[in-house]
Amino acid sequence: MTNVPKETTAAIAGDFLDIDFLHEIGKTASSAPLSKTLGRIAVFVSKLMKCDSCFVYMLNGFDLVLRASKNPHADVLDRLVIRMGQGITGWVAEHKETVAIARKAYQDSRFKSFNELPEDRFEAFLSVPLLCRNKLVGVINLQHRHPHVHSRRDIQLISTLGFLVAAEIEISRLEAENWRLSRDIKARDKIATVKNSDML
Repeated sequence: MTNVPKETTAAIAGDFLDIDFLHEIGKTASSAPLSKTLGRIAVFVSKLMKCDSCFVYMLNGFDLVLRASKNPHADVLDRLVIRMGQGITGWVAEHKETVAIARKAYQDSRFKSFNELPEDRFEAFLSVPLLCRNKLVGVINLQHRHPHVHSRRDIQLISTLGFLVAAEIEISRLEAENWRLSRDIKARDKIATVKNSDML
């Protein structure tokens, strides 16, 4: 039997882990409400990347709203709003570019502190835009308490995840919009029917 170098074995194992990860995310995204999907993704990413924090923000108009968190933040979930261009997260949203900071993220010139979040003092920060056909739908942030270098592989994996999540978010948004349009059309038809019957 041919001896396979440990580095090669590790790389192959890593590839399978990545595939399993993306498959699990795809399966999760297609079988649960969006809010639950985002929560599961935050927890799943945290375990895979061994990070101490994972936030998922969704674009709402020109603001980013915190929709999911690995750590319990019931007081700010769906309430914390970041404006486009505000802080590192807002910068990532505005420029549609990933930011990876290995240490002292809180000293970055783009950083903005939010008193509600103890994660503001964490060292390492990875922020990735969630894009669907180059349209921004949100941002996902990973943070480590201690200095941490994000590998190219990790950044690519989270970026790929971003495409999957962004597509699911966009589908959910379109479905909700179609439902509202259908409801409005039915309401208008009902009113028109009542008016026509009154005219007879």
